[in-house]
Amino acid sequence: MADLNINLNGLELKNPVLTASGTFGYGLEFQDFIQLDKLGGFIVKGTTLKHREGNSYPRMAETPSGMLNAVGLQNKGVDYFIERIYPEIKDIETNILVNVSGSTITDYAETAEKINALDHIPAIELNISCPNVKEGGMAFGTSCASAAEVVKAVRRVYKKHLMVKLSPNVTNIQEIALAVESEGADSVSLINTLLGMAIDAKKRKPVLSTITGGLSGACVKPIALRMVWQVAKAVKIPVVGLGGIMCATDAASDGDKQEATRLTVRARDLVGEEACAAIIKLVRESDAELNAERKAKRAGADKGTDGAKEAGDAQ
Repeated sequence: MADLNINLNGLELKNPVLTASGTFGYGLEFQDFIQLDKLGGFIVKGTTLKHREGNSYPRMAETPSGMLNAVGLQNKGVDYFIERIYPEIKDIETNILVNVSGSTITDYAETAEKINALDHIPAIELNISCPNVKEGGMAFGTSCASAAEVVKAVRRVYKKHLMVKLSPNVTNIQEIALAVESEGADSVSLINTLLGMAIDAKKRKPVLSTITGGLSGACVKPIALRMVWQVAKAVKIPVVGLGGIMCATDAASDGDKQEATRLTVRARDLVGEEACAAIIKLVRESDAELNAERKAKRAGADKGTDGAKEAGDAQ
């Protein structure tokens, strides 16, 4: 049986399956469907310094092979998380990461500093890529200078594993990845949602109250694959792939193994223990097959070398 343990630049995972922030609440909501400790870890929903109501309704719209959301990081703030949520999840035997967002660099740094004090939270995912807020969010993740500035400020106060979530809504995602790596990011995750829009044909108006929103679902997978591949070639830190993962086959093939050997698969829209088990099983089988192929190639290469040597000796 293949060993699925992963060292993600100092963060130890029992397997490469994580859940994407925003799809899994605080984990507690899924306890009736899945054994949380079977996951490599889960990332709780976006957390900000202060309480946020989010955007006005309607803020979700179905699209072909996906959906648009404009929730706007609705949450009760980091202090509420520390006082009410953290005590309920801290003893779950897996890695718990907190998705951190903000409207200003100071917001990001203060939120990260508060979470740094929590013993059972080994990492944060710094969200510089949310397209659904008027201030902050994606604005910090679309230029190298602003992305680097946020990471630098957070790195000063946050002493554990710092994962940075990248936006696909950029011209060159490799440059952004290199910028956050240079300021101390321990890993990067991508992609966040793509900026999209839906129109009500009868009313001739946008469906979402914010006009635009974040597109996710099966339709974004080809873009996610391309960007994961590009970033994995550019940076030396681990790359966490997400976006459009709908089943175990998607998870196992999310990123070329030779190009992105550090790729960690994140299970979006994961519902139920059977789905989790299927993903883990498929990744394990895929790794076993890959190892067998490599051994066979090495054996063939060694045999060819020996044959050439024997022919040379005979001459």
